Amino acid sequence: MNYRPMTAEDYEAAYQLWENTGGMKLSGADSRKEILRYLERNPGLSQVAENGDNTLAGTAMCGHDGRRGYMYHVAVSEDGRGQGVGRELVSRCLAGLLQEGIEKCHLMVIENNALGRSFWTSIGWEERDGIVLFSSNTF
Repeated sequence: MNYRPMTAEDYEAAYQLWENTGGMKLSGADSRKEILRYLERNPGLSQVAENGDNTLAGTAMCGHDGRRGYMYHVAVSEDGRGQGVGRELVSRCLAGLLQEGIEKCHLMVIENNALGRSFWTSIGWEERDGIVLFSSNTF
């Protein structure tokens, strides 16, 4: 398995992986334009895993606001699951955040995504109680 920072050239394969990952919801914010803007704003932090044949095995979008880190679209292909791919992607993202001086990272998981919730707790992340997420469009 080869791990490296995500680039614009990974978008199509990444989007296909996200579409085929249960529990993941996509929106207009996942357009090529929006994802590339995110990558440019957070250079080198988002990661991909490639199989030996250069096909995409996993993704982890990662960035920060100067205070806290955030991860999105952590996804591993069905063939890559159970091999430590997700754990390694997350580890690389956290290391990148720490290099930038960010000491805490958050992520959002769709409430009924049992597989995702199980993954995050299995690698030591804590589900937070007492926080409600509010959202609003800016237009």
